[in-house]
Amino acid sequence: MAKETTTTGGARGGIAKPVTPSADLAKITGSDPLPRSEVVSKMWEYIKKHDLQDPKDKREILADETLEKLFGKKSCSMFEMNKLLSAHMK
Repeated sequence: MAKETTTTGGARGGIAKPVTPSADLAKITGSDPLPRSEVVSKMWEYIKKHDLQDPKDKREILADETLEKLFGKKSCSMFEMNKLLSAHMK
């Protein structure tokens, strides 16, 4: 007997799977569950709005007080950011 596959709802794993942000992360993204991709988009909106990219190296994020609580340090690379954010998503 073949397994039945469903196509409704699309893929809901990985980056599309809704996650619940921690209280610190919710200050940027809001407290409603949302996909990881949307969390990253909202982070970049916040970073650009508050001019938190190093002018000499745009890949480097300079943390303000809010981001320092998320990152645990004063700066991180854009590649490292996703890893650090995963601790704040359930």
